[in-house]
Order: sequence, then structure tokens, then C-alpha cells
Amino acid sequence: MPKKLDFENLRLCLDNYKADRIQVQLVGTQGGTQEINENLEGRTLDFSIDNDRVHYLIDGDEVFRFAMKSHNNEHTLGFSLAYERFEKIGQSERLIRLDSGLDPYDPKLPEPRRSFLMQVIGCHALEIYFHGRIHLKFHSWWQETQWKYWAVAKERPKK
Repeated sequence: MPKKLDFENLRLCLDNYKADRIQVQLVGTQGGTQEINENLEGRTLDFSIDNDRVHYLIDGDEVFRFAMKSHNNEHTLGFSLAYERFEKIGQSERLIRLDSGLDPYDPKLPEPRRSFLMQVIGCHALEIYFHGRIHLKFHSWWQETQWKYWAVAKERPKK
């Protein structure tokens, strides 16, 4: 998804889809230490932006913040969205995570059980999980005919 739409996409997700978990952990040489792992069932996740920080809030209380300069850094990528799907194999199921380069509405793929937004900001990995499918709409080409940019949609786009 285009980085310039990060906060617009995040707002659409939080206002139109049910978040069920937020995780923040250190990445790289920091060893993957988990800083936040919060169940959001019955709780409200939100964010606010002031002059130089983005604040993540659960039920109005700040749980994490990062500097806007970390977000605006040229090495910070925008949010990506992945779907958690389960494929039926006989009597059991197998988890398949499909996160890039595919048509999110391919009828051959199982319906997602969860969607999750992911982003690495500075030395932190942020993941926000949502129930079911977050709908996407085509935004633009990153590399024509191979890679598309998507944006969050309130509902499934009409064909």
C-alpha cells in the first residue's frame, strides 16, 4: 500500500473493521523482544497524531508511540496487509498466508479468517490484526503488470 496513505488506510481499518490484537516488537539486532501483545476483544484501538509523534491508544490510554521522523524516514515502508487463510485438506486445515503479488479476490483462494496490517517503523515491527477480510481496491501500479498498490476500502469493490 502506498506509504502516503498509511494513516488514511489505518483510519479506514479502525473505523470499519473489528481489530482483535495489536503487537509491537523489536526487530533486527534487537532480538525480537515483544513490547506489546494486547488482546483487543471488547476494547477500542485508536491512534492520534501530534506535531512529531503517532500515539496508539487502547480505550483512550496510550500503549505505544513513535516519532514521525521514524515514519517519514526513506527506509520505512508503508503498511502492508496480509490475509490469514486456511486451506481444507481432507479432515484437517493448513494455514496459508498470502501477502503480496496476488489478486486478493481470487475465487480459487479460501476466504480470509483474519487480516493484518504490518509495518516496520525504526526498530519496531507493528502488527494489527482484524477479524475477517479487510477489503481492498486497486490504487496504482508499482511495477506495471507485476505489482499493484492497494488501498483499504469500506466494502468490496464492484467489478
